[in-house]
Amino acid sequence: MSQSFDYDLVIIGAGVGGHGAAIHAVNCGLKTAVIEAADMGGTCVNRGCIPSKALLAASGRVRELQDTHHLKALGIQLDKVAFDRQTIADHANTIVAKQREALVGSLKRLGVDTIHGWGKIAGQQKVSVTTTDGEKVITAKDIMLAPGSVPFVPPGIELDGKTVFTSDDAVRLESLPPWIAIVGSGYIGLEFADVYSALGCEITLIEALDQLMPGFDPDIAKLAQRKLITPRDIETKVGVLAKRITPGSPVVIELADAKTKEIIEVLEVDACLVATGRVPLTKDLGLDAVGVETVRPGFIPINDHMAVLSHGEPVPHLWAIGDATGKLMLAHAAAAQGVAAVENICDRPRAVDYHSIPAAAFTHPEIGFVGLTEPAAKEKGNVEGFEIAAVRSYFKGNAKAIAEGETDGVAKVIYRQDTGEVLGVHIFGLHASDLIQEAANAIAQRQAIQDLAFLVHAHPTLSEVLDEAYKRAVTTH
Repeated sequence: MSQSFDYDLVIIGAGVGGHGAAIHAVNCGLKTAVIEAADMGGTCVNRGCIPSKALLAASGRVRELQDTHHLKALGIQLDKVAFDRQTIADHANTIVAKQREALVGSLKRLGVDTIHGWGKIAGQQKVSVTTTDGEKVITAKDIMLAPGSVPFVPPGIELDGKTVFTSDDAVRLESLPPWIAIVGSGYIGLEFADVYSALGCEITLIEALDQLMPGFDPDIAKLAQRKLITPRDIETKVGVLAKRITPGSPVVIELADAKTKEIIEVLEVDACLVATGRVPLTKDLGLDAVGVETVRPGFIPINDHMAVLSHGEPVPHLWAIGDATGKLMLAHAAAAQGVAAVENICDRPRAVDYHSIPAAAFTHPEIGFVGLTEPAAKEKGNVEGFEIAAVRSYFKGNAKAIAEGETDGVAKVIYRQDTGEVLGVHIFGLHASDLIQEAANAIAQRQAIQDLAFLVHAHPTLSEVLDEAYKRAVTTH
C-alpha cells in the first residue's frame, strides 16, 4: 500500500454486499475499513431477508398444523393450535441480533476497521465521515459504495409506523390487525400476505398494475394465485391505485382507477402495509464531488466491472455495488458484486452474470426463479432470431412430494429450440427456493437440455421435478 493512503479500500455501507466485499478484500491482502451509519448487516439482516424468513417459518408451521385435512391424510390428529404473537416476534428479533453479532465479530476477527457514522465522498480517493465525535476525512486508494435501499412510499401515503407502515416495521410483528390492506403484490407483499393470513388476519391485496404478481412468469403467477391467494382470506383489487392513505383507527384508503386516476372506492381497514418496492439510498453520498449523476430514481451508474460511471466513463478508484446500482435488488446479488468489484480492484477482471442469479419468494409453497420469464425469452428470441420452447413438469407426479402430501406445484423450463440452452426456470412448490439453485448453475454454465437430461438425480427427491422437465424437453425437442 502506498504510504499516502489510510486504507487500500474503504467501503461505505455494511450490508450483506459491503460485508462480503470487506471479507474478500482482506483475503486479497487489502487494508480495509467499513463505514456504517445504521445497523451492521443492512436491510437483509435487520429489516429484510432474515427477520421475514423467521416470521415465515413460524407462521408456516401454524398454517401446517391448522391444515387438519392434510394432517389427517398422514394419520396425525391435533386438537387445537395456539400461538403467541410476541414469542414469534421475539424469535425473529433474536435471530437478527445473533446474525448481526456474527457479522460484526467476523469483521473484527479479520482486522477490518469498522467506523460508525455517515460516510460520503469528499473528493478523489477521499471519504468524510460524520460521527458523534464530529467529522473526519480518511483517504483510500479505492472507495466502494454499498449504501443499499429503503422502502419506496408513493406520494399521498402517510406513514405512522403503527397503523400504516412498510416492511421495515412489519418484520417486528408488533400487532396482528384483524383486517390489513397490503399495497403491492410483489414478493414482499406476497410473503407478508402469507404471514398475516396464517396468523388469522383478513387481507385486502391492492395492485396498481393490471395483473397480480407482475414480475413473475405468467404461468407461475396464475398457479400461485390459485394456491396462495384464492383459498385464503385474501381479497384482491387489481388495476387500482392507493391514491391516499391516512393512518389512524381506522386507516382510510382512497382507491383510484390506475388509468383514469379517479377515486372509485374508499376502504377503512385496521392497518396497511405499503409494499411498493424499494428505492436506492444515494442522497448525500457526495457523488457530485466526483461528477457522478444518479439515474432516476437515484441509482448509481456502473459498468460491468462495478466501476462508477461519470458521463459514461469510469471514475478512477470508485466502485458501487448492491441495491443502489439497480441491477438486482437481492442480498446475494450484492455479495456477488462486492466480490467481483474487489477482484477488479486487484486487476483480475470479473463481471457478474445477473442472468444466472436465482431469486425466491418464501411463501407456502415457495416460488423459485432464475433467468428469463417466457414473455421476456420470446422478446429476446425475436430480437436475436431464434425460437424458444417451454416444458412443464408437475409435483403431483413426484414420489417425494406424494409422500409429503405436498403435491401442488410445477417446474417450468424455458429454452432455445436451436441450441437447447436453458434461458429461464420457474418453480412453484415445496422447497422451490432450494431446487432453483441447480437451474441457476445450469444457466451460469450455459448448459443445454440435451446435457441436463442425462444428469442423475437421487430418488425419491423433489429434484426429480427438474429431471423430469429436462427429459420432457429432450423428447419434445
